[in-house]
Amino acid sequence: MKEKNAKGKTLVKLFFTMLYISTFTFGGGFVIITFMKRRFVDELHWIDEQEMLDMTALAQSSPGAIAVNAAILVGWHAAGFPGMVVAVIGTILPPMIILSVISFFYAAFAANRYVALTLKGMQAGVAAVILDVVCSLGSNVLKMKSAAHMAIMVIAFAATFFFGVNVIYIILFAALAGLILAMFEKKKEAGKK
Repeated sequence: MKEKNAKGKTLVKLFFTMLYISTFTFGGGFVIITFMKRRFVDELHWIDEQEMLDMTALAQSSPGAIAVNAAILVGWHAAGFPGMVVAVIGTILPPMIILSVISFFYAAFAANRYVALTLKGMQAGVAAVILDVVCSLGSNVLKMKSAAHMAIMVIAFAATFFFGVNVIYIILFAALAGLILAMFEKKKEAGKK
C-alpha cells in the first residue's frame, strides 16, 4: 500500500512539474531541457547529470519535438510507463491550450505591434537560456577529462558553426565515434583482465 501511495505521489509530482515547466518555457526544446535539469537533477535528484546528458542526446536525435522526447525519457526513468504517459500529458497540455487560444485570436495577435515587440524581446531571453544549456552540457563533457570526447565536441561545434553541416550528420558522426570509443574502452578493459 505504501509503495502504491509513493508511486502515486511521484506521478502527481511528475505531472505538475512537467505542466509547470511546459507552461512557463518559451523558445523551444533546449530551453525545457534546462528547466528539467534544474528540477529533476538539481532539486529532486531523480536523475544524475550524466543520465540527463544522455537523455538530452537521445531526445535530440529522436524524431519529434525534443520537449516531448525528453518528457518520455524522464517519465519512464521516474515511474515507468505510467510516468511516461503522465509526463507527456503534462508537457503537451500547456502548448495545446495556448496555441488553441492564439489560433482563435490569430488575426488580432498578428497585427498587434506590442505582441510583435514582446516576442522580439523574448527571443533574447531564449538565446540566453539556450547558451546556458550549451555551457552546462559542455562543462559536463569537460569534466570527463577525455581528450576524445572533447575532440568530438570541438569537431561538432566547428562543423555546425563554420561549415554549416546538417545536425543529423553531426549526431550520426558523434554516435559512431561514441560507439567506437566504447568498443575501444571495452577491449582495453578486457586486455587488463
